[in-house]
Amino acid sequence: MLCILSCVCILLMILTFSTDLVVKPLSFVSGYLVIPFENGIEKVGSYLAQRAEDLKELKVVLEQNKALQDEVDALKIENSNLIQDKYELNELRQLYGLGEKYSGYDTIGARVIAKDAGNWFSVFTINKGEKDGVRKDMNVMAGAGLVGIVTDVGPNWACVRSIIDDASNVSAQVLSTSDNLMVTGDLLLINKGQIRFSQLVDENNRVAQGDVLVTSDISDKYLPGINIGYISSIENDNNNLTKSGTITPSVDFNHIDIVLVIRELKNETIKPDEAVK
Repeated sequence: MLCILSCVCILLMILTFSTDLVVKPLSFVSGYLVIPFENGIEKVGSYLAQRAEDLKELKVVLEQNKALQDEVDALKIENSNLIQDKYELNELRQLYGLGEKYSGYDTIGARVIAKDAGNWFSVFTINKGEKDGVRKDMNVMAGAGLVGIVTDVGPNWACVRSIIDDASNVSAQVLSTSDNLMVTGDLLLINKGQIRFSQLVDENNRVAQGDVLVTSDISDKYLPGINIGYISSIENDNNNLTKSGTITPSVDFNHIDIVLVIRELKNETIKPDEAVK
């Protein structure tokens, strides 16, 4: 037994010595090769894990951004609707003011649904017609005064020619002096925000810039006393008997959305002093 145990001890000593001869060089080699490689793998793994976390956070941010963008778009639409409602409310208030001023007339509101090409509302279509009591030659107002006259009517629509159209002629008078004159449309002149008047007889030179013009009692189609605009320039004609010039209209003919139609005709029996207040 003693011999056996001695042999085992000697064998273990030999194995231990042999292992140290192999392990130590391997440990030395691994210290230069394996450990840096492991460190590199660890760094790459940490980097990829961080990027995965960043992508996860980015996805959350993108979803939040989309939700915020949808909210902003909704707010823009709501704001646009509010602005439109405000603009329409102002127009309705102006029409209400016209309705109060001309309360002696039977009127109906209408919306513009179509117009001729160009920036100006020279000829346009409204959404009220025969079913609503609208007839040809009825006067149309908007803003602060006269827009034009109905020229054609359908069951649920009507065509309006405004006073700025080249084919338009309106018998008018100076409100302060009652002198008569003729207002004619001019689509070239309206680009300067004006229309033309002529045939004014003013022997005493009482008419001046700023005087208000209204429709005349002697007009064959236009009801009397409707505001047209005010004189912006005036000059003597070559015959030295009459005067002509330009008018700044009361209506913005570049922006017309809602109008007021007077459902009465000039040839109907109307007392002007009772109709216009």
